[in-house]
Amino acid sequence: MHTELHPQLATQADALQAKAIIQACVHCGFCTATCPTYQHFNDERDGPRGRIYLIKQLLETNQASEKTQLHLDRCLTCRSCETTCPSGVEYGRLLDIGRHMVEQKVSRSIMQNSIRWVLRKILPYPERFGPLLQIGQFFRPILPGALKAKVPLKQQARAWPANNHPRQMLALRGCAQAAATPNTNAAAANVLDRLGITLVEEPKAGCCGAVDYHLGAHEDGLNAMRKNIDAWWPAIEAGAEAIVIMASGCGVMVKEYGEKLAHDPRYAQQAARISKLACDISEVLLKEDLGPLKLADHTEKTAFHCPCTLQHGMQLSGKVEQILQQVGVPLTKTKDSHLCCGSAGTYSILEAKTSAQLLDNKLNALMIENPQQIVTANVGCQLHLDTKSTVPVKHWIELLDQ
Repeated sequence: MHTELHPQLATQADALQAKAIIQACVHCGFCTATCPTYQHFNDERDGPRGRIYLIKQLLETNQASEKTQLHLDRCLTCRSCETTCPSGVEYGRLLDIGRHMVEQKVSRSIMQNSIRWVLRKILPYPERFGPLLQIGQFFRPILPGALKAKVPLKQQARAWPANNHPRQMLALRGCAQAAATPNTNAAAANVLDRLGITLVEEPKAGCCGAVDYHLGAHEDGLNAMRKNIDAWWPAIEAGAEAIVIMASGCGVMVKEYGEKLAHDPRYAQQAARISKLACDISEVLLKEDLGPLKLADHTEKTAFHCPCTLQHGMQLSGKVEQILQQVGVPLTKTKDSHLCCGSAGTYSILEAKTSAQLLDNKLNALMIENPQQIVTANVGCQLHLDTKSTVPVKHWIELLDQ
């Protein structure tokens, strides 16, 4: 797909990268078959191919409209289209560029800007998000049903192991996960401890940068990445084997630090090193002897929801299921596993109506064999599924910490 860049964009790095990505697209339409929003809206502009055309138009005219903004906003960034695409189009990267450019050209309403500002200034900061969550949890019993479902039950975080093994790995503390589901990292630390590995959280590391970056505030997102690199670097120099990430949404972003900061002369090499060390917890466990983790008496039927970021972003489909089967967790069948649950970072807040429909579809697909619990690999999906699920929802690593 040929693109003639507008003269004012001809030398801009992002525009040149977007042009190269678009050039790989042969507009075959295979992507529309696996796009949740195309299926939901039945509008070409709400599918990957249509959005690529909208971004192509932006690059050629250097102009954008509210319609363009609307259809780019509606994208979940689930990247299912990337898994389907026979031409290897880097759609996720293209969408980030397109959204960032549109954000600079199309103004939003005061309400939209306010919501986005609050999300960017609250969610990435556990010291801000945590107290607000605690207030919500305190008043949860008297909240209206719909609002009550949005507030997760308070978790009493389990203690981390006290052992100090020669093998050490870093854990991403994260933002929402640290406040809403603290047991996730604690469970991972206990599991790795049984395998002779010490997991360490660096307190100065925080949000991976995804919240800001995906909402068009690229520089704030990049600054969050730089802050994490600075926090992790002493431990990496001291021999930390890996950066283990329990939230697959964060995992995708950290694995892309090298790409995002490739043009930063100060951080480029460090960012590339970080990306090589970053791994999902499933990647770590698959390299270890799982014998000590086998669950002899686990009988609860379990449905696994594979987050888009795990299967499409990191291309790790089937890995968690392999681990759960090895340790003795009975898995139930599901359907349409390639489709998004509707969480998608801040999408469940900014596009609530569409998100709710996708959630209903996903829960129906997960419950076809009446599981007794649902497990997933991303905090956003976990909290989103739990708002309507009739069975408990948790992170899969918690099953191994028993």
